[in-house]
Amino acid sequence: MHAFIVECLNKPGELARVTEAVAAKGINLTASSTLAWGEKGAIGFLTNDEPSTRTALEQAGLAHREVEVLSFELADRPGTLADASRRLATAGVNIEFLVPTTISGGRVTIAAAVDN
Repeated sequence: MHAFIVECLNKPGELARVTEAVAAKGINLTASSTLAWGEKGAIGFLTNDEPSTRTALEQAGLAHREVEVLSFELADRPGTLADASRRLATAGVNIEFLVPTTISGGRVTIAAAVDN
């Protein structure tokens, strides 16, 4: 599974611009996250059709990168993500993208892209 991270500006309409390009191809976002810092931002998301998403972003001229993600499950309680991310950090693994994909029955499934 791959996630797409799109570079954008921190201004009104950027999320719409990116999601419209994907939606115009009939692609559904299955999970997403946004972040802005100063004048820049990024939108990270998973979709139901990776090859078409890749094409849609390229055709729209959107600066992006594609990252492989892995999924893992944690208990849905305080501190579990802190514990998991500390273990990864101690092992020298950098988390580049993280988004919850399912929360049910006291468990949360996380999709994460890491650098190694």
